[in-house]
Amino acid sequence: MIKAQQKPFDEIRGMLGNAKNVLILGCGTCVTICFAGGEKEVAILASLLRMAEDIDNGDRQFREHTVKRQCEWEFLDGAAEEVKNADLVVSLACGIGVQATAQRYPDKPVVPGVNTSFLGLILEQGIWSERCVACGNCVLDKTGGICPVARCSKSLLNGPCGGSVGGKCEISPEVDCAWQLIHDKLTAAGRAEELEEITPPKDWRTSQSGGPRKIVREDLRV
Repeated sequence: MIKAQQKPFDEIRGMLGNAKNVLILGCGTCVTICFAGGEKEVAILASLLRMAEDIDNGDRQFREHTVKRQCEWEFLDGAAEEVKNADLVVSLACGIGVQATAQRYPDKPVVPGVNTSFLGLILEQGIWSERCVACGNCVLDKTGGICPVARCSKSLLNGPCGGSVGGKCEISPEVDCAWQLIHDKLTAAGRAEELEEITPPKDWRTSQSGGPRKIVREDLRV
Protein backbone atom coordinates (compact mmCIF):
# COMPACT_ATOMS: atom_id res chain seq x y z
CA MET A 1 0.00 0.00 0.00
CA ILE A 2 1.24 3.51 -0.81
CA LYS A 3 2.09 5.48 2.32
CA ALA A 4 2.11 9.27 2.56
CA GLN A 5 2.24 12.10 5.08
CA GLN A 6 0.41 15.39 4.91
CA LYS A 7 2.63 18.35 4.11
CA PRO A 8 3.24 21.04 6.77
CA PHE A 9 0.31 23.42 7.03
CA ASP A 10 2.35 26.51 6.17
CA GLU A 11 3.68 24.81 3.04
CA ILE A 12 0.16 24.03 1.88
CA ARG A 13 -0.96 27.60 2.50
CA GLY A 14 2.03 28.85 0.57
CA MET A 15 0.92 26.93 -2.53
CA LEU A 16 -2.50 28.60 -2.68
CA GLY A 17 -1.22 31.72 -4.43
CA ASN A 18 -4.01 34.09 -5.40
CA ALA A 19 -6.71 31.43 -5.66
CA LYS A 20 -10.00 32.52 -4.12
CA ASN A 21 -11.95 29.29 -4.47
CA VAL A 22 -9.94 26.29 -3.32
CA LEU A 23 -11.03 22.66 -3.53
CA ILE A 24 -9.53 20.22 -1.05
CA LEU A 25 -9.76 16.89 -2.89
CA GLY A 26 -9.28 13.70 -0.92
CA CYS A 27 -8.73 10.10 -1.95
CA GLY A 28 -10.57 7.19 -0.34
CA THR A 29 -7.99 4.45 -0.65
CA CYS A 30 -4.27 4.41 0.28
CA VAL A 31 -4.00 7.85 1.89
CA THR A 32 -7.20 7.20 3.83
CA ILE A 33 -5.74 4.06 5.38
CA CYS A 34 -2.60 5.90 6.50
CA PHE A 35 -4.64 8.90 7.74
CA ALA A 36 -3.09 11.42 5.37
CA GLY A 37 -5.73 12.35 2.82
CA GLY A 38 -9.11 10.74 3.34
CA GLU A 39 -12.44 12.41 3.99
CA LYS A 40 -11.60 13.07 7.64
CA GLU A 41 -8.25 14.66 6.79
CA VAL A 42 -9.91 16.76 4.07
CA ALA A 43 -12.37 18.13 6.63
CA ILE A 44 -9.65 18.89 9.17
CA LEU A 45 -7.42 20.64 6.66
CA ALA A 46 -10.32 22.68 5.28
CA SER A 47 -11.29 23.76 8.80
CA LEU A 48 -7.73 24.81 9.61
CA LEU A 49 -7.47 26.77 6.37
CA ARG A 50 -10.77 28.54 7.07
CA MET A 51 -9.63 29.51 10.56
CA ALA A 52 -6.31 30.80 9.25
CA GLU A 53 -8.15 32.77 6.58
CA ASP A 54 -10.44 34.33 9.19
CA ILE A 55 -7.47 35.33 11.32
CA ASP A 56 -5.88 37.02 8.30
CA ASN A 57 -9.21 38.63 7.33
CA GLY A 58 -8.97 36.89 3.98
CA ASP A 59 -11.77 36.02 1.62
CA ARG A 60 -10.78 32.61 0.29
CA GLN A 61 -13.44 29.94 0.13
CA PHE A 62 -12.59 26.29 0.79
CA ARG A 63 -14.70 23.38 -0.37
CA GLU A 64 -14.29 19.69 0.37
CA HIS A 65 -14.71 16.61 -1.78
CA THR A 66 -13.36 13.06 -1.66
CA VAL A 67 -13.38 10.46 -4.42
CA LYS A 68 -12.78 6.74 -3.99
CA ARG A 69 -9.56 6.83 -6.00
CA GLN A 70 -7.88 9.75 -7.72
CA CYS A 71 -5.78 7.38 -9.83
CA GLU A 72 -8.74 6.23 -11.96
CA TRP A 73 -10.65 8.37 -14.45
CA GLU A 74 -14.07 6.93 -13.62
CA PHE A 75 -13.79 8.14 -10.02
CA LEU A 76 -12.11 11.43 -10.88
CA ASP A 77 -14.92 12.25 -13.27
CA GLY A 78 -17.23 12.33 -10.27
CA ALA A 79 -15.43 15.45 -9.07
CA ALA A 80 -15.84 17.33 -12.36
CA GLU A 81 -18.36 19.88 -11.08
CA GLU A 82 -16.35 20.58 -7.92
CA VAL A 83 -13.15 21.06 -9.91
CA LYS A 84 -14.94 23.28 -12.44
CA ASN A 85 -15.94 25.72 -9.69
CA ALA A 86 -12.46 25.89 -8.16
CA ASP A 87 -9.55 28.18 -8.94
CA LEU A 88 -7.09 25.65 -7.52
CA VAL A 89 -7.18 22.06 -6.30
CA VAL A 90 -5.22 20.84 -3.28
CA SER A 91 -4.99 17.10 -3.83
CA LEU A 92 -4.47 14.97 -0.75
CA ALA A 93 -3.83 11.88 -2.88
CA CYS A 94 -0.43 10.30 -3.47
CA GLY A 95 1.77 11.65 -6.25
CA ILE A 96 -0.02 9.41 -8.74
CA GLY A 97 -3.39 10.88 -7.83
CA VAL A 98 -2.07 14.43 -8.03
CA GLN A 99 -0.73 13.82 -11.53
CA ALA A 100 -3.90 12.03 -12.62
CA THR A 101 -6.06 14.92 -11.43
CA ALA A 102 -3.82 17.44 -13.15
CA GLN A 103 -4.01 15.45 -16.39
CA ARG A 104 -7.77 14.98 -16.23
CA TYR A 105 -8.37 18.68 -15.57
CA PRO A 106 -5.52 20.40 -17.45
CA ASP A 107 -7.02 23.88 -17.14
CA LYS A 108 -6.91 23.81 -13.32
CA PRO A 109 -3.78 24.14 -11.18
CA VAL A 110 -3.42 21.09 -8.93
CA VAL A 111 -0.99 21.14 -6.00
CA PRO A 112 0.07 18.29 -3.67
CA GLY A 113 -1.11 18.31 -0.07
CA VAL A 114 0.87 15.25 0.95
CA ASN A 115 4.36 13.86 0.53
CA THR A 116 4.30 10.34 -0.93
CA SER A 117 6.71 8.28 1.15
CA PHE A 118 6.91 4.60 0.20
CA LEU A 119 5.18 1.26 -0.33
CA GLY A 120 4.79 -0.39 3.01
CA LEU A 121 2.70 -2.10 5.64
CA ILE A 122 1.37 -1.27 9.07
CA LEU A 123 3.43 -2.65 11.95
CA GLU A 124 1.06 -1.43 14.63
CA GLN A 125 -1.45 1.39 15.02
CA GLY A 126 0.18 4.59 13.74
CA ILE A 127 3.42 2.95 12.55
CA TRP A 128 4.14 2.06 8.92
CA SER A 129 7.32 0.56 7.52
CA GLU A 130 8.76 0.50 3.99
CA ARG A 131 8.72 -2.92 2.39
CA CYS A 132 8.95 -2.40 -1.39
CA VAL A 133 10.52 0.10 -3.81
CA ALA A 134 8.71 -1.32 -6.85
CA CYS A 135 11.99 -2.18 -8.60
CA GLY A 136 10.19 -4.29 -11.22
CA ASN A 137 12.35 -7.39 -10.73
CA CYS A 138 11.34 -9.18 -7.54
CA VAL A 139 13.80 -11.48 -5.73
CA LEU A 140 11.65 -12.39 -2.72
CA ASP A 141 11.73 -16.07 -3.73
CA LYS A 142 15.47 -16.10 -3.03
CA THR A 143 15.42 -14.10 0.21
CA GLY A 144 12.71 -15.71 2.29
CA GLY A 145 10.12 -13.04 1.51
CA ILE A 146 12.31 -10.23 2.89
CA CYS A 147 13.25 -7.55 0.35
CA PRO A 148 16.97 -6.62 0.42
CA VAL A 149 16.40 -3.73 -1.99
CA ALA A 150 13.93 -1.96 0.28
CA ARG A 151 15.03 -3.14 3.70
CA CYS A 152 18.84 -3.15 3.37
CA SER A 153 20.07 0.42 3.69
CA LYS A 154 22.52 -0.24 0.84
CA SER A 155 20.18 -2.48 -1.22
CA LEU A 156 22.79 -5.24 -1.22
CA LEU A 157 21.89 -8.45 -3.03
CA ASN A 158 24.62 -10.85 -1.85
CA GLY A 159 24.75 -10.63 1.90
CA PRO A 160 25.44 -7.99 4.54
CA CYS A 161 27.99 -5.19 4.30
CA GLY A 162 29.83 -6.06 7.48
CA GLY A 163 28.74 -2.97 9.37
CA SER A 164 25.86 -4.52 11.28
CA VAL A 165 26.11 -5.10 15.04
CA GLY A 166 23.91 -7.48 16.97
CA GLY A 167 21.58 -7.89 14.03
CA LYS A 168 21.06 -4.13 13.68
CA CYS A 169 22.05 -1.90 10.76
CA GLU A 170 24.99 0.45 11.22
CA ILE A 171 22.80 3.44 10.37
CA SER A 172 20.65 3.00 13.49
CA PRO A 173 20.22 0.54 16.36
CA GLU A 174 16.49 0.69 15.66
CA VAL A 175 16.87 -0.68 12.11
CA ASP A 176 17.12 -4.43 11.64
CA CYS A 177 19.86 -5.70 9.35
CA ALA A 178 17.87 -7.05 6.42
CA TRP A 179 20.44 -9.72 5.71
CA GLN A 180 20.38 -10.91 9.31
CA LEU A 181 16.63 -11.33 8.91
CA ILE A 182 17.10 -13.14 5.61
CA HIS A 183 19.77 -15.43 7.09
CA ASP A 184 17.60 -16.30 10.08
CA LYS A 185 14.54 -16.93 7.91
CA LEU A 186 16.33 -19.21 5.43
CA THR A 187 18.18 -21.06 8.18
CA ALA A 188 14.95 -21.75 10.04
CA ALA A 189 13.47 -23.04 6.80
CA GLY A 190 16.41 -25.36 6.16
CA ARG A 191 17.53 -23.30 3.15
CA ALA A 192 20.76 -21.78 4.51
CA GLU A 193 22.82 -23.28 1.67
CA GLU A 194 20.97 -21.01 -0.78
CA LEU A 195 22.83 -18.05 0.72
CA GLU A 196 25.97 -19.32 -1.02
CA GLU A 197 24.41 -18.73 -4.44
CA ILE A 198 25.65 -15.55 -6.10
CA THR A 199 22.96 -13.18 -7.32
CA PRO A 200 24.08 -11.43 -10.52
CA PRO A 201 24.07 -7.63 -10.77
CA LYS A 202 20.51 -6.36 -10.78
CA ASP A 203 19.00 -5.11 -14.02
CA TRP A 204 17.91 -1.67 -12.86
CA ARG A 205 16.28 -0.96 -16.21
CA THR A 206 13.11 -2.45 -14.72
CA SER A 207 13.16 0.23 -12.03
CA GLN A 208 12.89 4.01 -12.32
CA SER A 209 16.48 3.97 -13.59
CA GLY A 210 15.06 2.77 -16.90
CA GLY A 211 12.74 5.75 -17.22
CA PRO A 212 8.95 5.96 -16.74
CA ARG A 213 7.44 2.49 -16.72
CA LYS A 214 4.27 1.12 -18.27
CA ILE A 215 2.43 -2.19 -18.01
CA VAL A 216 0.48 -3.35 -21.06
CA ARG A 217 -1.83 -6.39 -20.89
CA GLU A 218 -3.03 -7.00 -24.42
CA ASP A 219 -5.54 -9.58 -23.19
CA LEU A 220 -7.30 -6.89 -21.15
CA ARG A 221 -7.42 -4.18 -23.77
CA VAL A 222 -10.64 -3.34 -25.58
